[in-house]
Amino acid sequence: HDTVGHWRQVDSPFNGQTVWKVAVDPQDAQRIFVGTGAPSRAVLWRTLDGGQTWDRAPVDIPEFCEGVSRPRLLAFAYDPTDRNQLWFGLEEGGLFHSRDGGDTWTRVDDRLLWDYNSDVHNILVLPNHGNKVIVVVCVNAVYRSLDEGLTWTGIVARETFGLYYVRAMNAPLGTQSSLYLSISDGTPGTTSKVLVSHDAAVSWEVLPLPQQPNSCVWAIGINPADPRQVLAGTKYGHLFTSENGGEGWQKQWREFSEIADVLWTPAVAQIKAGHQSIVKKN
Repeated sequence: HDTVGHWRQVDSPFNGQTVWKVAVDPQDAQRIFVGTGAPSRAVLWRTLDGGQTWDRAPVDIPEFCEGVSRPRLLAFAYDPTDRNQLWFGLEEGGLFHSRDGGDTWTRVDDRLLWDYNSDVHNILVLPNHGNKVIVVVCVNAVYRSLDEGLTWTGIVARETFGLYYVRAMNAPLGTQSSLYLSISDGTPGTTSKVLVSHDAAVSWEVLPLPQQPNSCVWAIGINPADPRQVLAGTKYGHLFTSENGGEGWQKQWREFSEIADVLWTPAVAQIKAGHQSIVKKN
């Protein structure tokens, strides 16, 4: 509660397990879903009281898969127009949909179009001015549904963008139809692109990064208080920032050994690090 100044461990039934996803309901901070996965067993957990108690989602998740041995629960999405509609996806192991707030789940990736559609990397639900769109990123394709996942259209990444591996996706808080996407030549990859769509994933624009990324852009973060501020972090530690919604970018001088996720918080940190590694406290 103090801009990551202090942390406390939350006791849970998944202590000691590998957590891949934490999804806090943007409309109710007490409702949180957590997904575990490789090397642990992939399980979806739910709390309705901010982590005091947890229940295991009643959903049949495969224990093993072909590509990564054990599935990883990477993707989770709340529907901003209907709090009972929820989505999650596994790398690899399928796409799942709930219509009752997570009490029951249905696997729906058999409705997608091409191979590897059980390898789900990300999910977004966009209000789209009353024409709601579910956007699902699989390893090599981007899918759209206008009817709660009953039918889908999609694009193959290699045919559309020239790179086949689709990884990160994020949308500004409260957006109707804008979202960002990253694609690469593989994982960890040797290059990557960041794209933006302002029409709910119908069309895409490649954004002008100042240099070639050293690997796949693994994570995209957006300041919830200012959607013009965007972060893009690569698997092997490049960090790019934009202050104008992706129209222009800077590569940050600091490089990291590995980036798993990025978050741009509107809060002001108590400690600042200067370029010469001198730590200053306000």
